[in-house]
Amino acid sequence: MRLAFFNATRKWGGVKTWTLEFAAALQRLGHTVIVLGREGAFIERALGLGLDARAVDFGPDYNPFAIARFMRFFREERIDCALVNVGRDLRTAGIAAKLCGIPLVQRVGLPEDMKNVWKVRALHNWLRPHYLCPCRFNRDGLLAHLPCIDAADTTVIHSAKVPADKAPEHLNSPLQIATTSQLNKDKGHRELMGVLARLRDEGHDFHWHVAGTGNEEPALHALAQELQLQDRITWHGWTQNVGAILRQADIFALPSLSEGLPNTLLEAMAVGCIPVARNVGGVAEVWPDSMNEFLVEPGTGSDDRFHAALGTLLTARPESLLHLKHEAWNQCVHAFSLETQARKLEAFFMDITGKR
Repeated sequence: MRLAFFNATRKWGGVKTWTLEFAAALQRLGHTVIVLGREGAFIERALGLGLDARAVDFGPDYNPFAIARFMRFFREERIDCALVNVGRDLRTAGIAAKLCGIPLVQRVGLPEDMKNVWKVRALHNWLRPHYLCPCRFNRDGLLAHLPCIDAADTTVIHSAKVPADKAPEHLNSPLQIATTSQLNKDKGHRELMGVLARLRDEGHDFHWHVAGTGNEEPALHALAQELQLQDRITWHGWTQNVGAILRQADIFALPSLSEGLPNTLLEAMAVGCIPVARNVGGVAEVWPDSMNEFLVEPGTGSDDRFHAALGTLLTARPESLLHLKHEAWNQCVHAFSLETQARKLEAFFMDITGKR
């Protein structure tokens, strides 16, 4: 197959990571995948993965020049199917695919990314893309949020990661905790910082690695100073190598107050980090059954439950911690490896294009 993956967003998020990882996996399976996006980190990382990546100018919504340019691209490259995100790529490349008679797939990040207003409904009723969702939570939310979408036009293929070659065999002293989400209010860093201050006051030793940037970054740095946690935190900022941070961690803390299916959770389990997270979005769909005590129910008292879960790990015996690290790694290996899920995506595209 010859596939074109578009992403017109400016900020880095989980959809961009998913796009590049699955594009590379499909290419390893023998398919041609061309990645198109704005000039910058997205294209640079795609090129680093050995993908055919092209920087393009999407222009404004419904830009006739961009639409004509993408129509010419589809014809010249003999593209079998186009995959787009929710933004300007849908309203340019998506329209071009429709006009060329090419199957169109829209990768759904969060259901609320599309507003339930007449112009959105009208566009989607005309384009009739097939909606590819990374978890059942996103698919169910999409159908509830946009009732005009037919459930038959949706497919769930869970996100995935490449697991480490072997299970982790060591622990750090003190235990290292990692959080690798954007520093935005809904990601729960502020709440987690309060939990960590309590654990510090109770005599627990640990170090917290924080990767990412966001609009809460200055406030979080100030809060760390106020709570006197600065010597327990390493701020990594934005990085293209999240895996290097996770590989030096023992525990992965995901305090998000809302999520779809976070790539960061699967990245952490892929290297054998013990996950502690709020049960939001599609998190439970990939959670190891043996670790339910570390899956914190949201709502009133959730910070206390998060505190208890981390406290259990910080006082656990080394052999118990290593067993949990193995369980997290096994979950990725046997259920959510990139190779497994890429085969499912390959079959999906074959069905969409009629090339099975």
